[in-house]
Parts: sequence; structure tokens; C-alpha cells
Amino acid sequence: MKKEALKFSDSNILEGMTSISALLNSDPLVNDRKILRILVDSAKRRSKSAEIGFLVAKSHEMGFPIEFTTAEEIDRLAVGTSHGGILAFCSNRTLRPLSADLIQPNSFYVYMDGIEDPYNFGNAIRSLYAAGVAGVVVPPRNWMSAAGVVARASAGASERLPILVSDANQLTELFHQANYRILCAGIRDSISVYDADVTYPVLLVVGGEKRGISGQILEKADRIVRIDYGREFRGSLSASASAAVLAFEFMRQNRNR
Repeated sequence: MKKEALKFSDSNILEGMTSISALLNSDPLVNDRKILRILVDSAKRRSKSAEIGFLVAKSHEMGFPIEFTTAEEIDRLAVGTSHGGILAFCSNRTLRPLSADLIQPNSFYVYMDGIEDPYNFGNAIRSLYAAGVAGVVVPPRNWMSAAGVVARASAGASERLPILVSDANQLTELFHQANYRILCAGIRDSISVYDADVTYPVLLVVGGEKRGISGQILEKADRIVRIDYGREFRGSLSASASAAVLAFEFMRQNRNR
């Protein structure tokens, strides 16, 4: 229960080489998070020699210390179990507020509205990164403070992807000013995404399972798109699954552009 509760707490501990490597290889103009120190399970000096050698080289280049400790200490500090005996204590990341100059022309962005679980949020970011989105926009209250959980769930994509912050009013105003269409995932008054024109530039809005998309955004949306199922099914997909299906359909329709 204690470990489960920790996933909802603020944490800047990145767990495992996938998350740590993503940060080390991220664009500093996209992500200003810094590694403060790294802990390594001393029993893994031999089995993790390649990873440790890479981290030692980076530590000389970037100026963070590497400390060796026990497996018990690593497990006590980690939320998950896939850390491989390596943790990185990091600084906060600055999330830049959305502005007109940060919106790339003729591209694809996604606004994540009301997702209530950091794993779901991280899984969504993993799919969006793979589908080639230019960036993700989040509301002021979001899961990026749970950096370790989100990075692990996203396979490090959260540390590589541009993430901007905006409220609903500014979001719709700025993207419409940039000649983007705003498409919301939903059912009421919707068209199947497989029949819709989703050519770029477009902003896709995906809401959480409980609260959905705010009325302020729905009022300004240019179209509502839905995912058609392959059989009769009254349930709904998770936010991360919906984001993945929609993003890859958008990518498919724009693949030759």
C-alpha cells in the first residue's frame, strides 16, 4: 500500500537506465531537468558495468556524483521494481507556458485534459511520442510532478517530448490563431475518426475517463471525433488507449504529407 501511494506523490527520482538515458539524451531546450546525483546498487558493479561506464563518463561531462549503496536502500527509495539497481535524483523540470511562438506551423499537438493516474498519463505520452506529435499540452494541474512514475510508464518519452502548460481558454485561442483545427475525442455529435479529415495542422484533445473534456474546450472545438469499435461494446477505452488509437490514425492520414 505504501508503494502504491507513492506513485501519486511528487518525485524527481528517475528509476532505471531507460528513464535516465532519455533525460541525458534530451534536448536541453525542451527539458531543463538536471541530474543531481545517481545511486547504484554496489552488487551490480559487474553485471551493469556498461551502464555504469556510460554514467561515469556522463558524470565527468555534466558534473553529477555517482554513489554506490545497497540493494535494500535502492528498493526503499524506488516506487517500481524495474529500476535495475540504478536511480537518479533530479531537479524539477520547467514546464513552459503555451505561447504563440512555441506552436510549430502545420503540425500535430495533443492536449491531455483530466487524466487522473500518472501511469495512464505516462502510457499516453509513450504512444503520442511514437506517433510523432510535436508536443503535448497539459493543464496547470498535471502529473509531471510525479516525474519518476511518468518517465517509467512512458519509457522515457516524457523526458524527450516538449510539454507545455495552458488553461482551456488560452489553449483554444492560441491554436485557432495559429490556424489549427481543434478536434475533441468524444461521442455526442461526433464523426468516426476513420471518416474524418484529420490532416495537419490539428490539436487533438483527449479527456480522462471520469471527468472527460471541459465544456470550455468542447464549445470551441471544430469537430468531435470518435473511435468506432469492431463489435457491440458499451464500455469506453482508457484515456491512454484512446490517445494511442487516435494519434496513430492521425499519423496514418498524414503519412505522405
